Amino acid sequence: MGEFSADWLALREAADHRSRSPELAGEVARSFANQERISIVDLGCGTGSNLRALAPLLPREQTWRLVDHDEALLSAARDAISRWADDAEERSGDLFVTRAGRRLRISFVCANLARDLGTALGTACDLVTAAALLDLVSVEWIGLLAEEVARRKAAFYAVLNYTREERWSPLHPADADLFRTFHEHHARDKGFGSPAGSDLAAAVRRAFTDRHYRVRTADSPWHLGAEDAVLVQALATGIADAVRETGSVDAAVISDWLRHRLSGATCTVNHCDFFAAPSA
Repeated sequence: MGEFSADWLALREAADHRSRSPELAGEVARSFANQERISIVDLGCGTGSNLRALAPLLPREQTWRLVDHDEALLSAARDAISRWADDAEERSGDLFVTRAGRRLRISFVCANLARDLGTALGTACDLVTAAALLDLVSVEWIGLLAEEVARRKAAFYAVLNYTREERWSPLHPADADLFRTFHEHHARDKGFGSPAGSDLAAAVRRAFTDRHYRVRTADSPWHLGAEDAVLVQALATGIADAVRETGSVDAAVISDWLRHRLSGATCTVNHCDFFAAPSA
């Protein structure tokens, strides 16, 4: 699956965009509707998918700070955004683009979010956002993030955070063992401490309400059918590869499960979105 590779991020982009909670996206748009301009920091930006989904909802003049630890992904983001734009021009290292009447100035920052969060966020912004990030981080890191966001009096919008809940069809006898082991693999430290796991929603709510924010949560599940066959196959392969790494499930069982999934499967993979805004 290669959860941080450009190929995997491109493969999942369409599912990600259609799965975001429309209610929370609408609330984000309404929160900034009276502004002419807005500054946004996107943490763990990957190839810029979050920008492409969110920019159409925000004011006409936008300044983006895209942050990732991987220079190759930042380069891929620059290329992908240039192709997405109606017009794109590079000046002094920044990318200036227009898209559907909106003008975006985009800077690209390579930073380790586990160590340099304050530096990654910069000095000021209106909105901090992230996609498919919070399920990788610890409760302690979420508290640090909330503190840094509150220090800047910014809003916070995080989408597509994996909840470790999924349903596949047709069923397979090894499903329970495979998914339990996969979730144990997913719970390994990604550099941010032990992931919050089932405590994620409560941790986000507590961290931001303690700093006088209003927090809303909504589901954003992937519903993957026959039209998503390539994504489903990549997802199944990634799950099987992760389970193999643990050595906890017999290799023949994993191979049989994967053959079953590659022959035609559908699934629902649950995610959740968060929007936190300072209380008036």
